[in-house]
Amino acid sequence: MPKIILTTLNAKHIHASLGLRYLYANMGELQTQTAIQEYTLEPWPIDIAEQLLIDKPRIIGIGVYIWNAERSQQLVALLKQISPETVIILGGPEVSYEWQDQLIVDQADYLIAGQGDHAFAQLCQQLFAGERPIQKVIQAPAPSLDTLALPYAFYSDEDIKHRLIYVEASRGCPFKCEFCLSALDKTSRPFPEQLFMESLEQLYRRGVRHFKFVDRTFNLNPQQSIKILNFFLDRLDDQLFLHFEVIPDHLPQSLKAVLSQFPAGSLQLEIGIQSFNPEVQAIISRKQDNEKSRENLRWLRQETQAHLHADLIIGLPGEDLTSFAQSFNELAALSPHEIQVGVLKRLKGSPIIRHSQAYNMRYNPAPPYNILSNNLLDFQTIQRLNRFTRYWEMIANSGRFQHTLPLILERQPFERFMELSNWLYETTGQVHRIALKRLFELLYTGVTTTRLVNPEEAMAALSLDFADSGVKGRPPFLMQEMQPIATDETGQDSHRARQARHH
Repeated sequence: MPKIILTTLNAKHIHASLGLRYLYANMGELQTQTAIQEYTLEPWPIDIAEQLLIDKPRIIGIGVYIWNAERSQQLVALLKQISPETVIILGGPEVSYEWQDQLIVDQADYLIAGQGDHAFAQLCQQLFAGERPIQKVIQAPAPSLDTLALPYAFYSDEDIKHRLIYVEASRGCPFKCEFCLSALDKTSRPFPEQLFMESLEQLYRRGVRHFKFVDRTFNLNPQQSIKILNFFLDRLDDQLFLHFEVIPDHLPQSLKAVLSQFPAGSLQLEIGIQSFNPEVQAIISRKQDNEKSRENLRWLRQETQAHLHADLIIGLPGEDLTSFAQSFNELAALSPHEIQVGVLKRLKGSPIIRHSQAYNMRYNPAPPYNILSNNLLDFQTIQRLNRFTRYWEMIANSGRFQHTLPLILERQPFERFMELSNWLYETTGQVHRIALKRLFELLYTGVTTTRLVNPEEAMAALSLDFADSGVKGRPPFLMQEMQPIATDETGQDSHRARQARHH
């Protein structure tokens, strides 16, 4: 029976917590008395509390993140009510900053703020020795990476079969983009190369083929990046899939040469653009060579088979609707496979807070702390943009409308898709749970009603997309093209037949 339980609420079952495994790997002599128990957001907190307390652990460590903050608070309240003698230790980015007014911190026994890889085990050792530190909040300094035991051996065989495997070749970020907690880092630090590469080899031999690197700046050190990429090129097979987050303006020729060797379906690059507006970039302390970023995106699209996932942010200080539309249109013209449109969030501890007064930035007081309005975008506009992002995910990023989407976007992608987005919401009042067959029907009606696409082109494109969808039973509008077209004595379509076909 474990005396120490490490737990968190993952957003989905497919996620496996890298942070918990780091803590477990560095428990030292207490590792044999420690267990990891992961959950998702689906179970009721009271049911999770029951499972955590079955073996009467002395200590429960809980990882708190923006996606699980509310559920974690409910869980801690229950744990302390049911078993007040159990020591609750919190950690994670959501509670590492601005913790003074957080109810969950008040309810818990201890908080380790910062990177707790070593600090958690040290606190447990003190508690087991009968020492109760008076200080509730323990500020953990960033550990030297060459002193850390790596966590990868503690992915189970079940994890490898059914869950995402996260790895990191480096920690930290040298950039100061104020919307990101990594702005608080002083630099990026690599893990010892030989030890990390040995861990990759062990994971590969155990059957891992989907590696998600969590490094904030994978291509910051091209020499290290090339070694890692070559490791995978030497072991390339049909199942291999790699995900990296890269800096858009930093692709030297040596790195390009390696990236171009990966076949389709094996490589995904997440590319943070956020905004192409230099004035906005300056406000948020973001250093980005826009021309080099455009050049590299074009090269990646034309010369590699990598899947490109590019990011933009709505609501940055100093960015009005026209500026955001320009960034969106410019990015769309570069043809990444996905454009992830995110809404600005005021992460606890992030320097973006310094702009709150000057730009009248108003945020949701509850997680995920999303922007509600600022001096350039009122609440109604932000809401319209929120709906835009959700419909964009359904239609564009889903990949289901490869033939139809180009007809919708044409030369003014933002303006045209916003028009469709407005129509969809006015018609349905929904931004979630739209069945795929119904979405096809809505798209046909929407693009023809708004005159974004003429009926003949819309039907032809949607028919091709529906054929690729795998959905059974054609939507009503596609049944029309199956009807025989009557002709008059001259062999021409009759007026009535034309009407039936187009309406």
